[in-house]
Amino acid sequence: MKKRIALLLALLSITGLLWAQSAQEIMKRSRNRIEAKTVSTRARMVISAKDGSTTERLVDQYTSTEKNITKTMVVFQKPASVAGTRFLTIENPGKAADQWIYLPSLGKVRRIAASEGSASFMGTDLSYDDLSSADRDPDLDSYLLLREEALDGKNCWVIEAKPKSADYQYSRMLGWIDKETYIAMKMELYDKKGKLAKVMEMGDVKDIQGRLTPTLTKMSTVQAGTSTTIYMDIMKYDDPIPASVFTERFLLTGRP
Repeated sequence: MKKRIALLLALLSITGLLWAQSAQEIMKRSRNRIEAKTVSTRARMVISAKDGSTTERLVDQYTSTEKNITKTMVVFQKPASVAGTRFLTIENPGKAADQWIYLPSLGKVRRIAASEGSASFMGTDLSYDDLSSADRDPDLDSYLLLREEALDGKNCWVIEAKPKSADYQYSRMLGWIDKETYIAMKMELYDKKGKLAKVMEMGDVKDIQGRLTPTLTKMSTVQAGTSTTIYMDIMKYDDPIPASVFTERFLLTGRP
């Protein structure tokens, strides 16, 4: 009897380990499913207040990946109140992203401290951490495959991710990953107290240059009743982007 119990416990342990490995591989494949050296986009960002009123912003984004380092420059074009604001993120493997912002009103570049990760980015429902979440190194989190279920008619894996560092703003994240395409369709983000803080939903998937790409992202802040929806109007893969776009000089001047 003792041998049977020991064998059963061993099998359960191995099964749990395999599920953990499977969850991590699913997340890595989801994050890395699109192969592109560069991505250029123009998007409309619609910010919805609790009373139903909205404000809209026009944003350009340039992303380049080389030698496992991803660099992203965000440039606000409209309205006039935010035009000229530029934001640079550099994702370094195995550690938190480096981030800088240029505000025309200040006339200088300011580095974003790690302690500011949970702060709102330009009055949106996205935090500084959220901006780099799509390129977040999968090795920074541990994973558990919770279940499989349907979402919007798609069969999905539901995977729990927990940050290995206590400094990250979320205590855990739940992701719904389409089993056929590996697209992350939904993310639930929980605060330090374990309460649901935000919900991110991706949709309007289109074939862009042979790559299935969600062109709509909506981030909702649960308690505040607000949301920010990003509509990708233009998206191009592998268009040449000068390396000088991802520099402090470009942050200051807006010129490569």
